[in-house]
Amino acid sequence: MITSTFIPKLTSEQKFMLSVIVVNAGNYLYNLLLGRILGPEMFADAALLITFLLVLSFVAMTFQLATAKFSVLFENTTFKSFISLVYKYAGITGIIIGAVMIVFAKQLQELFNTNSSLMFTLFGLGVPIYFIMSVNRGFFQGTKRFEKLAWTYQGEMFSRLIITLLLIFTISQVNSSILVVTGIVISFFFGLLPFKKENFSLRVTNVLSKEQTSQISKFFVLTAFYELTQIIINNSDILLVKHYFAEYDAGLYASLALIGRVVYFVTWMFVMLLLPAVIEKKKLGEATAPILVKYVGYVVGLASVVVLGCYLFPEFAIHVLFGDAYLSMAPLLWKYAIATALFAVSNIFAYYFLSLDQYIPVVVSGLLGISQILLIIFFHSSLLEVVLVQIIAMAVLLVVQLAYFFYKYGENSN
Repeated sequence: MITSTFIPKLTSEQKFMLSVIVVNAGNYLYNLLLGRILGPEMFADAALLITFLLVLSFVAMTFQLATAKFSVLFENTTFKSFISLVYKYAGITGIIIGAVMIVFAKQLQELFNTNSSLMFTLFGLGVPIYFIMSVNRGFFQGTKRFEKLAWTYQGEMFSRLIITLLLIFTISQVNSSILVVTGIVISFFFGLLPFKKENFSLRVTNVLSKEQTSQISKFFVLTAFYELTQIIINNSDILLVKHYFAEYDAGLYASLALIGRVVYFVTWMFVMLLLPAVIEKKKLGEATAPILVKYVGYVVGLASVVVLGCYLFPEFAIHVLFGDAYLSMAPLLWKYAIATALFAVSNIFAYYFLSLDQYIPVVVSGLLGISQILLIIFFHSSLLEVVLVQIIAMAVLLVVQLAYFFYKYGENSN
């Protein structure tokens, strides 16, 4: 791993945070190069595939977070039984979702106005691998083996970047979306490494008690619901813009979203560190709020820097990252960054409550995610209007999350 090789004195948590920055930078470079090489119209299809990848990551995150949580709580035969069952259900879920994508590939092509249906078929073939990969990552996350966790993310990112670029520059006669999806699917196999094969077993012996099974089921349902809201909030705008606007405008908006979402992706590392830390503190009967406050401070600081940069240098950012063909999006950049920043901060609160098995913030996130879709459906006369309604929805979400935190904090201190 890059961070282990060059900076051996850092703690595993610090190496992981640095690795996340490297991975995010690589993913951004991947997106930016595709935007520059393909141009707005062809990039629209590539951006849709990237959006599908993000959607997949949120669905699979249910299994990763559940594995992370119960890797902290369960031990010995109980853990072995749990991890075997998770692998089983993750594999089944991946096969079902992948099969649905393959069967309805033609309909997906018509819905999103893409040049090919084969891109959805190929993507569907790789879905089961991604789910297995997510369970493996959850084990590393829960047991705080952050260096191995970083390896899986770096392997996926570097392989996707290198393989996709090689395909695009060497096979010019094939549709670019097919080459992009091929690179994505191959990267899933690299993301499996290192694989903790001792945890994987086709023979599942269930020794979990009814109470443990109920605890797992509740967390799965709660997490799945929240990850659904993440999918809605993070990706509904790109999918709806792809549906309502022309290819060129959809490509421009995709570039805007990729730059503006740097806040969310940079701050995601704090969510990865927050969950096991909060669960461990709760298990020991210690206060968890100070951990939340610390990470909220980090996120607010980083988000403020990004928003300010987007406000002061929008044309420079777009020119350097995507090129002059996308400059018409410059006036919207800081506004989109605000919407993403509001969501990033509220996201920290949501995962904090999620780790404590508290339901109300998750339900609220779902309602606000649905409201964002409805707002865009009714207000999409321009790309500016699409961005403004997202700011409104995310501002309301953050206010509600803050209100709930202070209510619970005051309740616990009485």
